[in-house]
Amino acid sequence: MNDADVSKQIQQMVRFIRQEAEEKANEISVSAEEEFNIEKLQLVEAEKKKIRQEYDRKAKQMDVKKKIEYSMQLNASRIKVLQAQDDIVNSMKESAGKDLLKVANDKKAYKNLIKDLIVQSLLRLKEPAVLLRCREVDKKVVESVLEEAKKAYADKAKVSAPKVTVDGRVFLPPPPKGGDSHEPYCSGGVVVASQDGKIVCENTLDARLDVVYRQKLPEIRKRLLG
Repeated sequence: MNDADVSKQIQQMVRFIRQEAEEKANEISVSAEEEFNIEKLQLVEAEKKKIRQEYDRKAKQMDVKKKIEYSMQLNASRIKVLQAQDDIVNSMKESAGKDLLKVANDKKAYKNLIKDLIVQSLLRLKEPAVLLRCREVDKKVVESVLEEAKKAYADKAKVSAPKVTVDGRVFLPPPPKGGDSHEPYCSGGVVVASQDGKIVCENTLDARLDVVYRQKLPEIRKRLLG
């Protein structure tokens, strides 16, 4: 084999090696590009997922916020309605309280009422001796009907007439002075207590109004407000 043949073979080998290298380089390049595209796709999908998750999170936050705001508005509306209802009912009680003040104006009717309240109080306590308190302006009225009330109680309870002491030192609050006075007042009636003070029957007109108000409140609300 002469030098020309050797040179030719060497060139063929070089071309073969170069071709192999180029093919290998192409494979590596294609593979790298495929891996890059796959990784890029994975990164894009991961970022899309993060964006969707963030959107869902914010959407849920907005939904919760809207529900909270709606609930707050609804509660505020309900409170306003309840307040309006209470105002109506309380205004009725205030109106009834003002009417109570007129009861004492009818002297004869009020005198009979005081007697009945004393009898009722004695029947509730059923004590042999009691202390009675009234408004200072009602003291004479109470004393004028006391004996009659004691006898009526004794007849109803089938017992001896009790000893009733009218408190001449401590009186119930006076009638209201009018205007915007916030001082304690009493519209009339009596308070009767056992001698030891452990049993008390508050039979004033204001106390009776409070009892009726509490008892009838559900019915009043139903009739007024449905």
